[in-house]
Amino acid sequence: MRNYDTQLVGWRIKELRNERAIGQNKLAADLQISNASISYWENGNQEPSASALFKLAQYFGVSAEYLLGLED
Repeated sequence: MRNYDTQLVGWRIKELRNERAIGQNKLAADLQISNASISYWENGNQEPSASALFKLAQYFGVSAEYLLGLED
């Protein structure tokens, strides 16, 4: 079993966003959440809620487990 790394969630969100050349403002608008939330997540200041993880996973076409660092 892997240990949960709170910083990894933010790093993966940022990596996926940058791979697709999407700014924080666009991601926030597309997901109907605040830009501050995206920033907090990416900087490891806050963790996304379960519903936000679901939206992020659908948006990027990855699993929530990937975002959480539970799978590669």
